[in-house]
Amino acid sequence: MLMHPPRALYIHIPFCKHRCHYCDFNTYVLAGQPVDAYLDALEREMERTVLALPPERIDTVFVGGGTPTVLTPEQMAHFLGAVRRWFPVAPDAEFSVEANPGTTGPELLAAMREGGVNRISFGVQAFDDALLQRIGRIHDTNDVYRSIELAREAGFNNLSIDLMFGLPGQTMELLADSVRRAVELDLPHYSLYGLKIEENTLFHVLYERNELPLPAEEEELQMYLFIMERLETAGRRQYEISNFALPGCESRHNMTYWRNEPYYGIGAGAHGYARGVRHVNIKGVTPYIEAANERLPRLSEDPVTENEAMEDFMMVGLRMRDGVRDADFAAQFGGRSMDDVFGGVIGPLREAGLIERRPDGAGWRLTERGIPLGNEVFGAFVGVLED
Repeated sequence: MLMHPPRALYIHIPFCKHRCHYCDFNTYVLAGQPVDAYLDALEREMERTVLALPPERIDTVFVGGGTPTVLTPEQMAHFLGAVRRWFPVAPDAEFSVEANPGTTGPELLAAMREGGVNRISFGVQAFDDALLQRIGRIHDTNDVYRSIELAREAGFNNLSIDLMFGLPGQTMELLADSVRRAVELDLPHYSLYGLKIEENTLFHVLYERNELPLPAEEEELQMYLFIMERLETAGRRQYEISNFALPGCESRHNMTYWRNEPYYGIGAGAHGYARGVRHVNIKGVTPYIEAANERLPRLSEDPVTENEAMEDFMMVGLRMRDGVRDADFAAQFGGRSMDDVFGGVIGPLREAGLIERRPDGAGWRLTERGIPLGNEVFGAFVGVLED
């Protein structure tokens, strides 16, 4: 396993103006929240983290949520200053912030640029106002266009948007229109996600009552394949199951996860992975603040065995279109052979036409057939190695 200090940093801002109907993330409606106290607690956790595990260099930063862009320009400047104060962010680092359309005014964008942010990922989801309202989003299509325009005017060129499919009441016609509009924006990066009905969400309540008109499973698959084809035709290469980009514009931070590499996780409910241990932070805002002011605010810490790490390597690595490389596996696991360790899994998956040799012969990747059946492939590696 890789034991060097993480070179990737995730920070969680858990506040949102409104909770979407499908969201089960660790988020809290902004009104009445102790935002300044939370930002101070983040800095205390940063300080304790770098003392416990000093970083050498940070190559990627990702600020997620929640909606980080609900911070005021002053709060954003204070927060970004703290990040750079405690972490040695490389001059050529990728520094991403998640945003919702309609939350990024010129002053906030200026504070982000000044603080080192160079990539923004907008949660667009769809380009139909009625559909956006149906899923609990509070922006409209005009907000999307205005937010992209303002970001470009502020000097941000590395922009991404999220699109969702399989939404209640979403037809192929609505999806095609959203994809057309998304492509017309001519962005370097697009992410797409199928709706998942999670517990503790409004959609789960409606689903249990049989009041959620979802597309059939086959139609949802056709939606995914349609988006894949349109984005590839538009010159955005699928480099991971859910992500498409112009060459050189792939999300370097997310590549950290898919390569099973270590990363710092800061903030309420944040996950981190370093020196063979995965941790989860305390989730609630006030409990997190109280804990972070006294210690590292851990909810749990779980050592990862080598067998678990090898399984993880395969499950997350095969999400990438380039797949998993023999050399990377050997480098992480003391020269061990991927084929020797997982031959009993790889063989049947290959025979089923779900995975194939990489073009260079030095590893494995999903086939065209295997891409939409990725979860079946990943599940084949769960728990196959006994400790």
